[in-house]
Amino acid sequence: MTQNPEMHSEMKVVSTVDLDTVAPPRDNPPLAVRCFGATDKGQHRANNEDQFLVAQLAKSLRVLQTSLPQPKTRHSSDCSHLFIVADGMGGHAAGEQASALAIDSVETYILEALKWFTRDEGESDDKLLSDFRQALGHAHERVRYEAVAHPELLGMGTTLTLAYSLNEELYVAHVGDSRCYLFRDRTLYSVTQDHTLVEDMVRKGALSPEEAIHHRWRHVITSTVGGESAKVRIDVHRLHLMPGDTVLLCSDGLTEMQTGDEVAAILQSAPDPETACRELINAANAAGGRDNITTIVAQYARGEC
Repeated sequence: MTQNPEMHSEMKVVSTVDLDTVAPPRDNPPLAVRCFGATDKGQHRANNEDQFLVAQLAKSLRVLQTSLPQPKTRHSSDCSHLFIVADGMGGHAAGEQASALAIDSVETYILEALKWFTRDEGESDDKLLSDFRQALGHAHERVRYEAVAHPELLGMGTTLTLAYSLNEELYVAHVGDSRCYLFRDRTLYSVTQDHTLVEDMVRKGALSPEEAIHHRWRHVITSTVGGESAKVRIDVHRLHLMPGDTVLLCSDGLTEMQTGDEVAAILQSAPDPETACRELINAANAAGGRDNITTIVAQYARGEC
């Protein structure tokens, strides 16, 4: 996938990311991050089964005693952020429970098990992607365990899309049909591919992308965190970030109501992440708001983290 560097007057939407072309590696100081998340139950749902998390992970040294004149706490220059969107499903409050359990499980895994704190500069990126795959696997097992322990929650499940940025690297782990996008140079790239029956048919050539948009089976999800299947498909991705990039995570309550061009236009014009989130949710509600709507927007630029 190649971009014409002179085509900056038009908004472009690209279905999937070509990591090698879109994001050449750079050796620069960490990127500063401005980020915000918001959720809304939409116009037709009685409750909100979406959950989200925006978090900053900080390496710190807390000085208990010293003979030196220095601050009580010192922080690393590494800049890392964690973003998660989960869209629950199930009867009664089961969907809300599933999405909350999944995010809590991932948070716990990252705090207690993930070796991000001691990661060496030369360590393989594949190891970190494997760790995130394992984090989602643990979440899958926990949601299924809770469903068995509480029969009223049997069958509950959730989508889960996670993005973790460490300096200039972005790592994404994904289950279901909540999405992660990269917005760069007026172009919206889809980092994730939906785990749906219709998307599988498109990949196999049985449906065209145009036919898939309004297909009656487009909401049939083929992989979830939790749910009835013991197996879960977890996709992982890695790409390099550049100054001026914007990362968007969202539930399908946004993408069912807004086209890629409409999303890109809002990301282009919004002055900050909070405004972008609010405008995306307002646009989805104005278009009908048929589902819960969740958005996380992170903007990257040179500066202090």
